[in-house]
Amino acid sequence: MPANNNSSNQTNPVAQNLAINLIRAKLDSLYASEPDAKAEESEVLNSNRRSKHQQFMYLLMTSGKNLAQIQTEWHNYYQSLSNDEKRQVWQEFYASNRNAAKHRTELPETPNSKELSEHINQRAISQQKSKTNRIKSTNLHRKILANASAGPPPKLSFKHHLQSALFGLSMGALAVIILLFGFFNQVIIAPFIQPSRHDTATPIILSTQTISPSATPEVIIPKINVEIPVIYSVSTTNEATIENNLEDGVVHYPTTSLPGQIGNTAFFGHSSNNILNPGKYKFAFVLLHDMVNGDVFYLTYNGQVYAYKVFSTAIVSPSDVSVLNPIPGHVATATLITCDPPGTSINRLIVVGDQISPSPSVDTAPTPTNITASAVSILPGNGPTLWHRFISTLWSKFVIAITALLVLFVIWRWYKKEFSYQY
Repeated sequence: MPANNNSSNQTNPVAQNLAINLIRAKLDSLYASEPDAKAEESEVLNSNRRSKHQQFMYLLMTSGKNLAQIQTEWHNYYQSLSNDEKRQVWQEFYASNRNAAKHRTELPETPNSKELSEHINQRAISQQKSKTNRIKSTNLHRKILANASAGPPPKLSFKHHLQSALFGLSMGALAVIILLFGFFNQVIIAPFIQPSRHDTATPIILSTQTISPSATPEVIIPKINVEIPVIYSVSTTNEATIENNLEDGVVHYPTTSLPGQIGNTAFFGHSSNNILNPGKYKFAFVLLHDMVNGDVFYLTYNGQVYAYKVFSTAIVSPSDVSVLNPIPGHVATATLITCDPPGTSINRLIVVGDQISPSPSVDTAPTPTNITASAVSILPGNGPTLWHRFISTLWSKFVIAITALLVLFVIWRWYKKEFSYQY
């Protein structure tokens, strides 16, 4: 009976099914859980040749899906595998770790073992630290760029401020000097230029020697060492015409009498003019302000020398044309007129002398002209400055407009930069 019972137990189908089910349950518990998706990603990246499971994970990684979606699809994929395939997944997982030799031949006691859990936790902690460090590095980089590009500039030392100020002042002074020389040298430079004793362009006399008449009419002023031709051919009071003739000497004003005639004979000469302007008599009367009462000057005209003794000097406005008229109480006079201060056309310097030789008693009456002194409204002055010539052209208006636009652009850039620093 016992032998029959054992034989019946070994061939009992129910007992066999229970054993098979028990083994299957054991296997199911072993491979119930799949390796972590992040760990599987690392395995795929470290693998030169991908298995079927690694290829599936690779496709998930490159699909653009987020980690939660990848984890879900990887779980579903793993659950659909057979036990052999699940075993293969775990073998590949252990093969990618440093202790792969130990686990290649040993099955885990359970997929949720302590060793696997610690391994996954360590990898998660390491990845989290790496992510945190990347975020900190990125934030620091952005902060540095923000400070460099949008923040206010670093504070400079006093030495740097001083150097910048000196450089700016020196460049500004150089620009001003160039501007003054180019446009206003008749005001800044010309007043200090005197007719030279060695300058053949402006003839001078060396002493008060006896004056002899020359072929060309002249005005001779020994005190300021001047001997300059006089232009008597100007027949108009047009200022531009007079200024053009002043390039060739001193100009006799056509509304006044001539030397040797009764009345007042007047002469205009430059006190200074732009040194870039044409003509060699820009500084004819630049020292006329040195003349005082009692000084003598001479006019040569028609082979005769006329001497005049200064009795009056004055500074008048350009509109005071009365200085051209005969002077009550004086029979024959000569008036020398130039601009004052030298290099400007603000006022007129007037030097008047009585004829002392020959005697005025031999003088004749003035010749009538079609021009009267009362018709004159302003006394001629220095010629137009380089600045005046510049601004009167169309080209200058274009340059000024461009310059103004550039200045506005610089101001706008500066304002925008300052505004961005504040906000």
